[in-house]
Amino acid sequence: MNILIVEDEKRLSEALAQIMKEQKYTVDVVDNGDDGYDYAVSGQYDIIILDVMLPGKNGLEISRQLRREGLEAPILMLTARDEISDKVTGLDCGADDYMTKPFDTNELLARVRALTRRRGAVDLEEISYGDLILSLDTYDLRCGTKVIHLSFKEFEIMRILMSNPKVYIAKEDLICKVWGALSDAEDNNVEAYISFLRKKLSFLNSKAVISTQRKVGYRIEENAVA
Repeated sequence: MNILIVEDEKRLSEALAQIMKEQKYTVDVVDNGDDGYDYAVSGQYDIIILDVMLPGKNGLEISRQLRREGLEAPILMLTARDEISDKVTGLDCGADDYMTKPFDTNELLARVRALTRRRGAVDLEEISYGDLILSLDTYDLRCGTKVIHLSFKEFEIMRILMSNPKVYIAKEDLICKVWGALSDAEDNNVEAYISFLRKKLSFLNSKAVISTQRKVGYRIEENAVA
């Protein structure tokens, strides 16, 4: 299950991401409303956890715009404001559920599971592209009868590429999502892990390749001559 967290409090967003990853969910985190809307409107997320007070667009504006765009992904809204009128406003703007800060971790996870059930069955176990299947539970990458295990960072990069097929992902975005926005990782760290993944794709005899466009980024695509 893919979860988008839009939260500008760094400690809280990191804690939320860790909680979700421990449940084997895949997570993207953004810290402002404008990016939050751009990520959410892509339609690739099963649940959106959305703070109300954000730089740029606020959570109410984002929720309202997403519903106008026809996006049906459940929205769980978070806020420090606990007045009934605030909850009503949030729900009227398109949110499916509403939690006030601070909150209990078990209750949060229960609400996420409930929202998933309301939407219907969601594949929580794997994603696929071409002849590749990536297990979100075991971090195994499979092609036909051949399987290879990925390290955590290899898995995160491959998950991002396979979730956005044929879309170039910038090195800066990979560093932010995989290593963290405040990490000391540099371009050569990304290049090294891309090299590892290319070798593993070769081992699997996959038709999928990771291509590079200079000054743009990386994408996964099918190689017609592989």
